Amino acid sequence: MQALLDEAAITRMILDYAAWNDAGDWDAVAALYVPEGRMSRPVAPDDFIEGADAILAAFKARPPRTTRHICANIRVDVAVDAATASSQILLFTAAGQPPLVGSYADRLVRTAEGWRFVERRGSLDFPA
Repeated sequence: MQALLDEAAITRMILDYAAWNDAGDWDAVAALYVPEGRMSRPVAPDDFIEGADAILAAFKARPPRTTRHICANIRVDVAVDAATASSQILLFTAAGQPPLVGSYADRLVRTAEGWRFVERRGSLDFPA
């Protein structure tokens, strides 16, 4: 039963990440990482931003934009206090750009505050 609850919590976290990203709630997005967490955006999969503070600063440095992230095919594998997850993302922007299709490969850990990202690696499924 605990594995199902963990899978649901991680799935919700992935969905919250997308919703808070679209809402520009950078503090909430960055809080989903452990302090030493790292992330890469789908457009730059090998360019990691290291540390929750640096992740927050990177999001805050972005120019304002209107986006909608659609999450699909979320798969979660839990091993007690660690987990991996994968998901596909469809990104729409109001700037008239064509939609982007990407993926995330996540590593997570259970903390006192709940599940948190250790690493979130994005990639584009159909690069230009």
